Amino acid sequence: MNTATAPAATAIGRPHGDTVMRILGVVALVHLLNDLTQAMLPSIYPMLKAEFGLTFTQVGLITLTFQCTASLLQPWIGAYTDKRPMPFLLPMGMVATLVGVLMMSFASSFHALLISAALIGVGSSTFHPEASRVARAASGGRFGFAQSLFQVGGNAGSALGPVLAAAVIIGRGQANIAWFAVLVVAAIGALVYVSRWHSHHLAQPKKAATVAVSPLPKAKVYGAMTVLALLVFSKYIYMSSLTSYYTFYLIDKFGVSVSNAQMYLFLFLAAVAAGTFMGGPIGDRIGRKRVIWMSILGAAPFTLALPYVNLFWTAALTVIIGFVISSAFSAIVVFAQELMPGKVGMVAGIFFGLMFGISGIGAAAMGHIADVSGIAYVYQLCSYLPLLGILTVLLPHVEQQKH
Repeated sequence: MNTATAPAATAIGRPHGDTVMRILGVVALVHLLNDLTQAMLPSIYPMLKAEFGLTFTQVGLITLTFQCTASLLQPWIGAYTDKRPMPFLLPMGMVATLVGVLMMSFASSFHALLISAALIGVGSSTFHPEASRVARAASGGRFGFAQSLFQVGGNAGSALGPVLAAAVIIGRGQANIAWFAVLVVAAIGALVYVSRWHSHHLAQPKKAATVAVSPLPKAKVYGAMTVLALLVFSKYIYMSSLTSYYTFYLIDKFGVSVSNAQMYLFLFLAAVAAGTFMGGPIGDRIGRKRVIWMSILGAAPFTLALPYVNLFWTAALTVIIGFVISSAFSAIVVFAQELMPGKVGMVAGIFFGLMFGISGIGAAAMGHIADVSGIAYVYQLCSYLPLLGILTVLLPHVEQQKH
């Protein structure tokens, strides 16, 4: 086991496998700023719906546009930079986010909103695979911990986004969206620093580099990747129902105000952040497959009960669901990276991109279902998705294969 860890540590230029906490912290902070900016978008949907006279289908199309530009580019960017590293792609991509945020603050039509959302998605498509690569490079061999810390930054940003949107934008007008550009500028500055570190890291002697070989035959690797993709499907279609339409559900079913609905959304997203942080380190200790089992299938009893309870239990169950189901993603990403060593960027691009793409398609489909059958029906329909967690039984025991 030590012989496997030492080369990885030498390769990142830090002896003894020490985690480069400064870099991990900055990357997690920028992930917070990036996802906080993204979380602003669904948070202001009620305002945009009222100001532009949008239907639920059009709201879903905004999400679809944003998440498709993010998802379609991510695997390509990850695969390309696996072979030809581009450290300064990180701040360059964030510039697209900056333009998108500023454009959204002055948009005067539905089409302008779509273009703005697309630009924010482009920034996301460059950030996630490249930042995930930096987190792994700075992990010192603690891959689950590094991925969780990176992810929890994003989830914390997603949780804070609705709160900041409620404080800065809701009730104050569309132009106030421009205040989020300040956060994006700070993220660009931090990413210049991270890119310099990564550039220096890539310039280090690579004597320790070895040929990356998967622990399993190709057919089993592809089969396992398909299973992981289906698990991400079940997880993120369900998560999309909460992030995109939870406020509408609370307003429609329980008559809560927009600001109170944002607070309930914050509770859910805070639970998601906490669950994400726990998933990686637990996976390092007990195995990633066990974490995936407990996370996705373990959420099913709570999702099945959610559509039939009162406001108090709705809030309580969404906190439990957010905590439980979110712990899987770091484990899934690291599990996939272990299946396909040497393809860190491509794997991160596939799974972050798959997450965005699936969420976008799901959001658009659920918007149409909500228009036709009502928002409550969406939650009844989606409650069965975590039952797909049973597919975890088909995953190989990668950790055992290594010994």
